[in-house]
Amino acid sequence: MKKHRSALLLATVLVISTAGLVYELLGGALASQRLGDSITQFSTTIGVYLFAMGVGAWLSGHVHTRLAERFVDVELAAALIGGFEAPLLWLAAGHAGSYRVVLYGVLALIGALVGLEIPLMMRILREELPFEALVARVLTFDYIGALVGSLAFALVLVPTLGMLRTSLALGLLNCGVALLSTFVLDDLIPPRVRLRQRVVALALGATLTVCFAFAARIERFGEEESFGGTVVYAEQTAYQRIVLSAQRGALQLWLNGQLQFSTADEYRYHEALVHPAFASAEKHARVLVLGGGDGLAVREILRYPDVRTVTLVDLDPGMTELATRVAPIRQLNGDSLRDARVRVVNDDAYVWLEAHRDARFDVVVIDFPDPGNFALGKLYTVRFYELVRRALAPGGRVVVQSTSPLFARRSFWCIERSMAAAGLATRPYHTLVPSFGEWGYVLASPQPFDTPTQLEVRGLRFLTSALLPTLFVFGADTGPLPVEVNRLNDQQLVRYYDDEWGALE
Repeated sequence: MKKHRSALLLATVLVISTAGLVYELLGGALASQRLGDSITQFSTTIGVYLFAMGVGAWLSGHVHTRLAERFVDVELAAALIGGFEAPLLWLAAGHAGSYRVVLYGVLALIGALVGLEIPLMMRILREELPFEALVARVLTFDYIGALVGSLAFALVLVPTLGMLRTSLALGLLNCGVALLSTFVLDDLIPPRVRLRQRVVALALGATLTVCFAFAARIERFGEEESFGGTVVYAEQTAYQRIVLSAQRGALQLWLNGQLQFSTADEYRYHEALVHPAFASAEKHARVLVLGGGDGLAVREILRYPDVRTVTLVDLDPGMTELATRVAPIRQLNGDSLRDARVRVVNDDAYVWLEAHRDARFDVVVIDFPDPGNFALGKLYTVRFYELVRRALAPGGRVVVQSTSPLFARRSFWCIERSMAAAGLATRPYHTLVPSFGEWGYVLASPQPFDTPTQLEVRGLRFLTSALLPTLFVFGADTGPLPVEVNRLNDQQLVRYYDDEWGALE
């Protein structure tokens, strides 16, 4: 191996860089899932990671002897901490108080180790290559590894392996590099040290492999700790983590750790979402649903015999497939997504509206998750509501689920003000959904309209014609207050939401 030492060591640089970038992205992705506000979480995790790399690079200047031995030890430590990064953060998610400590502690350790690796490798390689060639080749392989890691993370690793297995797989890769390095650098490492390092590498590799095999159990254990129930279904899609849990006879749907509904009271939420808009709209023939991939809003929509077409646009095919494939959800939504009148489109709602400028609908039902990050926040902006307004037929109505006017009062009224700024006449309203608390919606139209007072369907489990007008009455602790509107360039809503809900954790 001595003959090919420089080539093997440069290949090692590629692996180190790839693994390091993936560990960095894992930290940002897991922090965004748990803490929301993806821009803030990625900014802080990347900042901590890069600072720690600088610390590691500085520490490398204090290593003066036994460079090869130290490099292998650092690689083994990176395999240990990086490999178990995602499992540690996954299990810590159920303990909000310690989550940030674990997150930034793990990122700082991994960053410092990665910062040590490249300088030590360069000092080992300087005996093999001229200085100019050494710097050029190491940096080239380092940057190529960063590209490989970033593309593989989003396109291959997370969609196929999920977060936990990705972390464990990269730990195995680091472990393999450490083991291989004991052979490539065998003349630079004392025999007894080589033996110790190989035993450690094999033992660590075996541990990571066992954890990789049982990653699903680790995932379920961590989720049950977080959700307080038994996980009956879990899937990592390209867009989100979907979990179904059972607790006290009810089934809950969670997306990226956020509760979407409970079968104990989802009917209150979905009846309040759909039927005031249908009571107000002049016609119901053409309906657009944005979000709502669980099919529960569509279930309520199909109660109306004059509905001819329902177009449901939901980004994640994993969510809409769940609604048509998993028996408890199919039973709950009444197989609504299999109805002949329903067309399911898996696309970004913002992009879809931009691309279908000529489409017109009598009713638009918007059932997105809360605006806890900037990717979702764009779907609550003035610009997005302008697209929705254009998609409404004359006499049409749009309704938006709008978080809690009690617990997130500024967020709620920011959504209402943003819709008004887009040229929509608004009628905000609210009701009690026990799983969420007091919950808010905004009904709107391009033209001024009266508050609906009479339902057009009977036999609902919650909503009645007598109750309907009272939904539009707000108390002193939930009423309007001055707020900024939510625009694409600043997304004030996400900051309101993060401040208000974060204060309750």
